[in-house]
Amino acid sequence: MRVPPAVPIALTGALSLLLPTSCAGCDEPDVPLCRGCRAALAPAPRLGLLGEGVPLASALTFDGVAARVIRACKEDGRTGLARPLGMALRAALAALLDAVVRPADVVVVPVPSSRAAFRRRGYAVTDLLARRAGATPRRLLVPGRAGLDQRGLGRQERARNVGGTLRARRAEGMRVVVVDDVVTTGATLDESVRVLRRAGADVVGAAAVATTPLRSFSTANGA
Repeated sequence: MRVPPAVPIALTGALSLLLPTSCAGCDEPDVPLCRGCRAALAPAPRLGLLGEGVPLASALTFDGVAARVIRACKEDGRTGLARPLGMALRAALAALLDAVVRPADVVVVPVPSSRAAFRRRGYAVTDLLARRAGATPRRLLVPGRAGLDQRGLGRQERARNVGGTLRARRAEGMRVVVVDDVVTTGATLDESVRVLRRAGADVVGAAAVATTPLRSFSTANGA
């Protein structure tokens, strides 16, 4: 079921009761997320590093069920899926905070959607996921210039493309964790780290719901 992007988030749950639906992960009818696909979203946090040397925690691998569910949440207006995805992000945040920082004074900063994506969807994906993870996001990052669609771009092309696409509000003295939905090459998170540091923030880590299979990680317990 695809919900038109102009429909407010508060109405999507009601619409799902009236319109036919199917599992976002496997297309099983009459259920938004079946038991098997919900189990496939069980978080398994892993730790790695961004290009800027910042620790990164990820809960899922972006393929199979996870990829389908994330796409449904982002592109099909199925915001009810933000709850299980938010639980995965919560696990990634917990793994990051346990491993590298003290959580008491950390500010969670979502990577913003582009203006065009926000207009198309009607909601900010990463902000929504951060709230479903139990965090109170601070919108220190704001969209800058419009970049090209990142899909189909290589690592170096992505890095060049994201330059200038983000700006940061003043963040002196803040200890920041940046969060995103999916990490591919890490170019967007690296740019987020750079602009937040220029704004005075101490960026202590990053967390994501999922990362692409080619990224190198260790498990959160060091195995």
